[in-house]
Amino acid sequence: MAQEIELKFIVEKDSVDALRQHLHTLSSEHHEPVQLLNIYYETPDNWLRRHDRGLRIRGASGRYEMTMKIAGRVVGGLHQRPEYNIDISKPELELDRFPADVWPEGKLPETLSAEVQPLFSTDFWREKWLVTEGKSRIEIALDLGDVKAGEYQEPICELELELLEGEANDVLKLARKLVNQSGLRQGSLSKAARGYHLAAGNTPRVLKETTILHVAPKATIEQGMEAALELALSQWQYHEELWARNVKNAKTHVLAAIGLVRHTLALFGGIVPRKASAHLRDLLTQTETLMLSDVSAQTAIYSPQTATAKLALTEFLVTRGWRTFLDAKAQTKIADNFKRFADIHLSRHAAELRTTFAHPLGDQYSDQLPRLARNIDSMLLLSGAYDEVKAQAWLENWQGLKHAIETRQHIEIEHFRNEAISQEPFWLHSGKR
Repeated sequence: MAQEIELKFIVEKDSVDALRQHLHTLSSEHHEPVQLLNIYYETPDNWLRRHDRGLRIRGASGRYEMTMKIAGRVVGGLHQRPEYNIDISKPELELDRFPADVWPEGKLPETLSAEVQPLFSTDFWREKWLVTEGKSRIEIALDLGDVKAGEYQEPICELELELLEGEANDVLKLARKLVNQSGLRQGSLSKAARGYHLAAGNTPRVLKETTILHVAPKATIEQGMEAALELALSQWQYHEELWARNVKNAKTHVLAAIGLVRHTLALFGGIVPRKASAHLRDLLTQTETLMLSDVSAQTAIYSPQTATAKLALTEFLVTRGWRTFLDAKAQTKIADNFKRFADIHLSRHAAELRTTFAHPLGDQYSDQLPRLARNIDSMLLLSGAYDEVKAQAWLENWQGLKHAIETRQHIEIEHFRNEAISQEPFWLHSGKR
């Protein structure tokens, strides 16, 4: 078994030549393009995907390799996951050659070999550069080709940084040298994820509202903060992909996701000092300013500002960049129970909302939109330990008020304001129970 650690970028088609020239300046260890043919397999009932596994055969220059990838951790475009690779003599599966620990129950399911069939394929040319960064050896691969499933296909134009030996932090350091170039965006959709989507009929990708965050029952405050930031980054990544595909209102959701990052940092600001995230917040401001300007979607999405900000957030999460800023007291606090933290802050945010909207505000409602958005986001991040139906119903009135203010529906504004401020709390320790 190998532990695959790689960082993925989508490359703007018109930037490929400039990127290739830049990569030549980083390394003299260059390998000419080689064609890679990949067949991905699945069962009719998606057994592999339901068990977080990806199975493929790769062929290159008359040699074949069978690979099983197992879900690990994905933060932004940084993938860290177990991978099993076995050389085979011809492009036919030999599932019994995988070690027992590949399988969920410790052995190859009896009928799996007969059930798996080709589902989709990728056909691309891979050009490589080998780079030394710090104490690490990193492979940079430029992939150009297509992913195909039945009648559907879409282009592959990607850059992957894979750690061959050394430390994951060095991959991030190398990435910082690359994102100064325009034409890169950190992508979380793997080739396999795109293949599965095509194989399922290539249905239109839809916008996703931020939902209530769920964390493990005994999670620490730090784990809750990490989960919140990962949720925000996931929302950013997902809707940026939709924005690149010209989906209506995707840009609004990208900006909302960046706002969720800010609101998360504010929510935990009583423990993690502002100086820990100062650089990140500056980069977010630069990105927001660019996105709100008159530049095209392509310019904003593939800009160095956006790429640098997203990479900084990824690095902040992967390296837990806040820890060096915590004193002994803060270290004790952040190791405390997230549920207890959530109880306290649910009450605080609810009180702020009730105070702000206790009376009609006339033509001043729009002035309170930033405060309302911040508090709604905080409540979404804090409500996961409670009954989701009750929590969602409570939140929907505040979300309805926000939408009514944004769309200037004056009657609806007063309806939702009255409903929202009169609600009973759904959480413990609210002062009303």
